[in-house]
Amino acid sequence: MNEAASDSGLEELLQQLRRTRGFDFTGYKRPSLARRIERRMQATGAADYAAYAAYLQQNDQEYALLFNTILINVTSFFRDPPAWDLVRDRVIPDILGAKGEHDPVRLWSAGCASGEEAYSLAILLLEAMGEEGFTRRVKIYATDVDEEALREARLGAFTARDMAAVPAELRERYFRPAGARHVFRPELRRALIFGRHDLGRDAPIPRIDLLACRNTIMYFNAETQARVLEKFRFALGEHGPSFLFLGRAEMLLTHSSLFEPVDLKCRVFRKVPQPGARRRPAPALQAQPAPTPDYNGEGMATRLHDRSAEEMPLARIVVDANGVLTLANQRARALFSLSPNDVGRPLQDLEVSYRPVELRSLIEEAYAAKRVVTRERAEQRFAEGESHFFDVAVAPFFDDRDQSLGASITYIDVTQIGRLQSDLVRAREEIQTATEELQSSNEELETTNEELQSSNEELETTNEELQSTNEELETMNEELQSTNEELQAVNEQLRKRTDELNRSNGFLESVLRSLRSGAVVVNANFDILMWNQRAADLWGLRAEEVVGRSFLNLDIGLPVAEVRRVVRPCLSGDEEQSEAILEAINRRGKTIQCRVSCAPLVDGEGKRAGVIILMDEAR
Repeated sequence: MNEAASDSGLEELLQQLRRTRGFDFTGYKRPSLARRIERRMQATGAADYAAYAAYLQQNDQEYALLFNTILINVTSFFRDPPAWDLVRDRVIPDILGAKGEHDPVRLWSAGCASGEEAYSLAILLLEAMGEEGFTRRVKIYATDVDEEALREARLGAFTARDMAAVPAELRERYFRPAGARHVFRPELRRALIFGRHDLGRDAPIPRIDLLACRNTIMYFNAETQARVLEKFRFALGEHGPSFLFLGRAEMLLTHSSLFEPVDLKCRVFRKVPQPGARRRPAPALQAQPAPTPDYNGEGMATRLHDRSAEEMPLARIVVDANGVLTLANQRARALFSLSPNDVGRPLQDLEVSYRPVELRSLIEEAYAAKRVVTRERAEQRFAEGESHFFDVAVAPFFDDRDQSLGASITYIDVTQIGRLQSDLVRAREEIQTATEELQSSNEELETTNEELQSSNEELETTNEELQSTNEELETMNEELQSTNEELQAVNEQLRKRTDELNRSNGFLESVLRSLRSGAVVVNANFDILMWNQRAADLWGLRAEEVVGRSFLNLDIGLPVAEVRRVVRPCLSGDEEQSEAILEAINRRGKTIQCRVSCAPLVDGEGKRAGVIILMDEAR
C-alpha cells in the first residue's frame, strides 16, 4: 500500500467514524492516529484502511475497542508531583486570595479520562478551604469525549494501585473503603460534575478560575490546537487571576498574546487580561414565589395561550428560577427526546441541558445581562447520524420587582442556512487561495527583506519543530505507558494463576509424600507424570530419573507387563478400581509380595486422563 493510498484510506476512515458515530478525529495528529488504528488493524487482520472500514461496518463492537485504543486514558493522582506542588502552594492561594468569602470557585478538568486529576483538584481545594467552604462554593467540571471513561470517573472508586500517589492521611480523610476499592465521599462528590465534551467542536464552559488540560491538546494538529486555546482563553474568567494548567509536553510559545507563563517548567500559565473587559453582575438565581394566576373569566384565553405554545413550529422549553423544567412544547419534545414526565425535573438532570449547547451557562448570562442571549449554529447529532444546526435564544423573565422568574429557550432550525453558509465559506476560501497564489508572485520580489528576517524565522521554525517532536515523543510515551499497564494487568493474572498452580502442586506433593505406599501417576499412554519418595525407596529410581518416561519401559523389580493388565480396566472405564498382588524384587534384591492397586485420574471435564497406581509390600 503506497503512501498516497494510505493517507486517502485513513481520511476516508476518519470521515466514516465522524459520520456513523459522531467522533471527529480529523483534528488529531495523523502519525499518532495511524499508529493507534494500525494496532487494531493488526488485531483484526485487516490488510489496509479500506478492509478495516468494512470490518467496522460488519462488527459494531469493534467501534468501542477502536475508540478505547485511540483515546489513550493514561492518568493518575497528582501526576508530575512538582507541578501539583506549584498548584497547591501558589495557584490555589492566588485564586482564593482574590475572591470574597462567598464567591464561587469554578474549575474545569478538560480531558479528565477516568477522573483522577479532577479528584486531585478537589483534594487540594478541600485542604485549602475546608469541607464546609468546598461544598458551598466549589464546582469542578470534568469533561472528556470518552463515555466509558466518564462512567468510571462518575463512580469515584479507585483500586489501591490507583491510590498509590495519594498520601495515607488524605486517603483516610476523603475516601471510604468499599471492598477492594476506595470511594470518594459522596457528600464531597456532589461538587464534581462529569459530562461529555468535545474540545474541538463544543462551546467552552465560562468563568473558570483554573483550567487543567494535561497531555490532551498535544494529540491535536496545530490548527485545532489554536482553536482550542482560543476557547480556553474565553473560558477563563476576565477578573481576578485565572490559570491554565497543561501537561509537561505542552507549551504556548506561539500563543503569548493569550497566555503568559507563571512557571514554564511546570506548564502553568496565566490568562493575559483583555483590555476593556467589564465585570458582569452575578446572576440572580434565587427562587421567587410564583404569582397565582386568576382564572376567573380568563380560562379560554389561558387555554388558547397554552395551545399556541404547544403547537408553535419552533422548539421551545421554559425553566423557572430554580432551574426546573416547566414547559416543553411538542416540537421540543420530538427533537430532544423529552416526555411529559420530564416536566418538573431539574434541567441539569436532562440531556437537553448540555446538548446541543450548555444551557445553564447561557441562562446565567441572560439573567446577568437582563437581555436575550443567543448561541448560533449549535450542532445536534441524532441517532441516525444526521446533524441539525440550531440558533438558540435564551430570554430571561423578571417580575415587577426585577426578580428573576425563569427563562425561555427557543431553538431555531438553521440547518439549511448553515449548509449554504458553509458553501459560501468554502467558496471564499477558494477565492482567498487563488488570491494568495497571485500574491505569492509579488512576494518573490521582496526577497531582500525576507533574507533579513530569515534568521529569526529559522529559529522560530526550529523551535516549533522541536516542540512538535517533543509532543510526538510524549504521545508515544503515553502510548507505551498504556501498553505497559495492559501488560502489567496480564502479568498480574499470570502471577495469580502461577501461585494457584504452585499451591496445587505443593498440596499434591505433600499428599503423595505422606502416603506410606509407593505412588505413581501415569497418563493414558503410561508416561509417568509423578513418582513419590516411597516409590523411589521400593525400586531405587529417583523421580527425576523416571518422570516423562514410559512406565512400561522401566527396568525395575516389578513385572510392569502384569501391572498393565491391572491398569487397563481402570483406564478404559470398565472398573473404578482394580487391585492385584504380584511377586516382585525390591531395590535391596529381596523378593516381596507387592500389592498393586489403581484408581482413575479424572481431568477438569470429567474424562479419564490417566491412572494413579499405588504399590506396597503385602504383609
